[in-house]
Amino acid sequence: MAEILDGRVLAHEIQGDVATEVARLADEGTVLTLVALQVGEDPGTRAYGRVLARASREVGIRFEAQELPEETPQAVLLRELEARNRDPEIHGVLVHRPLPSHLDPYAVSEAVAPIKDVDGLHPLNLGKLLTGQPGIIPATPLAVRDLLVHFGHAPLGKHVVVVGRSDIVGRPLAALLMQKNPESNATVTVAHSRTKSLDRHTRAADIVVVAVGRPGFLRKDMVRPGAVVVDVGINSVPDPERPGKRRLVGDVAFAEVEAVAGAVSPVPGGVGPVTVAALLRNTVEAFDLSIPGS
Repeated sequence: MAEILDGRVLAHEIQGDVATEVARLADEGTVLTLVALQVGEDPGTRAYGRVLARASREVGIRFEAQELPEETPQAVLLRELEARNRDPEIHGVLVHRPLPSHLDPYAVSEAVAPIKDVDGLHPLNLGKLLTGQPGIIPATPLAVRDLLVHFGHAPLGKHVVVVGRSDIVGRPLAALLMQKNPESNATVTVAHSRTKSLDRHTRAADIVVVAVGRPGFLRKDMVRPGAVVVDVGINSVPDPERPGKRRLVGDVAFAEVEAVAGAVSPVPGGVGPVTVAALLRNTVEAFDLSIPGS
């Protein structure tokens, strides 16, 4: 049976370190503040916001949530972001995804000041990631790498197949894992919906990371026995044990893959908690990088 990569264990450790640093800054007169904007009433986003708010309180970060109507024009959202960029009392800003279809996600990412971009999605931060310069790293890719390292599965010298090429996970994760440092140094293949013979690629991998947004997408016959599998997917599906209710599942057919993999991350409880902790750590990182000469 596979080792379970329990992200809650790592998240607790990261949040403990963040709480220590936040307390030190508070003693020096700085109360870190994180602001999250949500456009629309997506229930999944709202639930994630509650998790982030609770985690922020636990580490001593002041958290502000603002929900804008679904029909909010892009110009209005950009003005809201500019106001927070100018506010010296705000140290981290994020805009929850998904966005309504009339909003341009690239324009929204560019509207967040790079130094307050705790999601790490501004083109400047993504460019720094690609070139290996110090900057704010996207939270979910950072969570994947930290989860692997924490449980003794560092990507160093290994073949990693990332299934999914999104701007939020797949592509930045590939750039992160290829970086020349002891926690990365992987050989990375990025696969996607147009990849021919996808199972041939995944079965050749030491580590498979799946982020495609399709429940149960990765089956046991797509995994080499003993490989490490990280599930980034979060999908809401009907719960067969509770009629009329729904439950969260990942992109991995967990019960199948658990029987053949060497290690696998669960959903919920795997990458998700570490992503939240990474966002909090990025808030501290954003403040540190804002200090002249840092």
